Amino acid sequence: MDATGLKAMQAPLKEAYRDDASRALVTLRARGSIDDQSVACKVETGRAIAIAGLHPATGGSGLELCSGDMLLEALVACAGVTLKAVATALEFKLGAATVEAEGDLDFRGTLGVAKDAPVGFQAIRLVFNLDTDEPQERIDSLLKLTERYCVVFQTINQKPELTVRAKR
Repeated sequence: MDATGLKAMQAPLKEAYRDDASRALVTLRARGSIDDQSVACKVETGRAIAIAGLHPATGGSGLELCSGDMLLEALVACAGVTLKAVATALEFKLGAATVEAEGDLDFRGTLGVAKDAPVGFQAIRLVFNLDTDEPQERIDSLLKLTERYCVVFQTINQKPELTVRAKR
């Protein structure tokens, strides 16, 4: 898809959202069920069932998916799609590109071994490997806009309101 095609596809959506902001509000959902045989959760992905379990650093077998890895994978997916959309809109000359994310965890926190150890990622690094001859200022603009419009990046960067409840 080129910039003209992308803009043509998005133009009616942008117009509708400008006319009625409520049309832009979409609730995404995820669902999972607790496995009855092991410490795992079966997550419905829309394509297949993904089974998430404990990371080996917390006693898991390593056969199930790790939710920390899934978070990084979601960041890579969103950042990659956003980068491609921004590059297309800017008519940025981009050959091959890859996206990598890595994050540092101290599993003492999640295991309750040390009260001063945080639960969750302490640092996340996102790297784009770009095949391009574009000047550095265009690359900087591409990255700035990708960061600005990547939903997962911005969600991690600016903590959303979170609620937890139980239903019976």
